[in-house]
Amino acid sequence: MLMMMMITFLIIMISNLLMFISMLISKKSFLDREKCSPFECGFDPKNSARIPFSLHFFLITVIFLIFDVEIALIFPYILTFKFINFIMWSFMVSFFLIILLLGLYHEWNQNMLNWTN
Repeated sequence: MLMMMMITFLIIMISNLLMFISMLISKKSFLDREKCSPFECGFDPKNSARIPFSLHFFLITVIFLIFDVEIALIFPYILTFKFINFIMWSFMVSFFLIILLLGLYHEWNQNMLNWTN
């Protein structure tokens, strides 16, 4: 048990050290105007390099990713069907699907699924 705690402590210390080193290395200087501007053949840019994007499109993609991951989490339920009893399996699958449907209902109520507002 002591060995496991020491290994856990060592892993935490190494990961914290690596995060600290990467934070030190990745510091960027915002003082130089040339480094902050986008490169356009050496000339000053004519318009902003930060083009606006649709926040609604971004939220739709996040919802898609969440449900895509949820489908990947459903696949192991098929494999566990043989190894556990049917009542426990059906309870787990029903609970998981109810949580998914509640999330979908919440997003529908918030009008997140309507493309045009």
